[in-house]
Amino acid sequence: MTPDVLPVAEEFVRMFHAAHSDAGSLSARITQVRAEITETGTYRHTTNELAYGARIALRDSGWCTSGVPWRRLKVRDLRGYRNAAAVAGECVEHLRLATNGGEIRPLVTVFAPDAPGTPGPVIWNEQLVRYAGYADGTGDRRYAQFTETMQGMGWRPPMRRSRFDLLPLVVETQHEGPRLFTLPSEIVHEVPLEHPTLPWFGEMGLRWHAVPVIANMRLSIGGVNYPAAPFNSWFVGAEIGTRSLAEEGAYGVAREVAEALGLDTSSERTLWRDFATVHLNAAVLHSFDKAAVTITDHHAEALHRLAWLRSRQRPSAARPAFRLDTAAAARARTGAPARFTAALDETRPQPTSRLAELLRQQQHALTSA
Repeated sequence: MTPDVLPVAEEFVRMFHAAHSDAGSLSARITQVRAEITETGTYRHTTNELAYGARIALRDSGWCTSGVPWRRLKVRDLRGYRNAAAVAGECVEHLRLATNGGEIRPLVTVFAPDAPGTPGPVIWNEQLVRYAGYADGTGDRRYAQFTETMQGMGWRPPMRRSRFDLLPLVVETQHEGPRLFTLPSEIVHEVPLEHPTLPWFGEMGLRWHAVPVIANMRLSIGGVNYPAAPFNSWFVGAEIGTRSLAEEGAYGVAREVAEALGLDTSSERTLWRDFATVHLNAAVLHSFDKAAVTITDHHAEALHRLAWLRSRQRPSAARPAFRLDTAAAARARTGAPARFTAALDETRPQPTSRLAELLRQQQHALTSA
């Protein structure tokens, strides 16, 4: 908690009450917040303040894709969750709820905040679902170093490696260090990619997961930081076709598509890469539509982004926001640095655990209680 938390907190509370005329007495709430901060160095948001802050953060961050009804965005308040297994289990539940049979449901799940002497958990992964990248070039090359680090921490890839092996989920807490959890494959909805007019395209065996759940950004609301607050809207087609599949630094399949099309790949001036990328984007949109999975295209998104740029609020410390720390960005690509080095020094590499079993145990505990 920063020393200037009080004025930031007060500004946010005023913002919340200005937007909610039925929220009760502003002066009484500010008095309560001041007393909490004086006594503990921080304060606890009400459920409505948390929901409002998360929705505004998503709306103003630029991550909210076109068509997302941000005012009705569901916010899962799990601020009591600090243990790695519990956080990982609820990440799986977030993925299940967000997938919603293909009709993607925008969600934010908020875990324990940072507090003086008690920092909250962090999720290392850039998104809950990411694919491994191997030294031989197989898979997603963006995560080759992260994959290597995970193997050094105890993760074992499938005996028969593929281009789309699911990486483990890494949750780090101050008292446990980083722990690895295997995502249940049955909870990850994937869309096999085919082309609307090229029959051979489906034989390439390309696919992509249905929901982009951003996991490593910090949610900041009125001076309180929530280091683990995964959120999602839905994919923009070009994020998959262009940035993930076509780019050489990721999957680099543009050349494979170009050669199958019979294009001249001897020079970039033939624009073979552009033609191939258009076909990849067409395949993504066609396949997601055929599978009835929500997706938008980059043209609609460009118009949405222009409208957002015209209307967005000037950033300030009090305005809710999703922020990406330099260390968090590095962890998502390289698997380092750990947030809590002392805990890491004392923690041996953890074996992966199957979250499906964890969820079954949780369900059994609930039903037998």
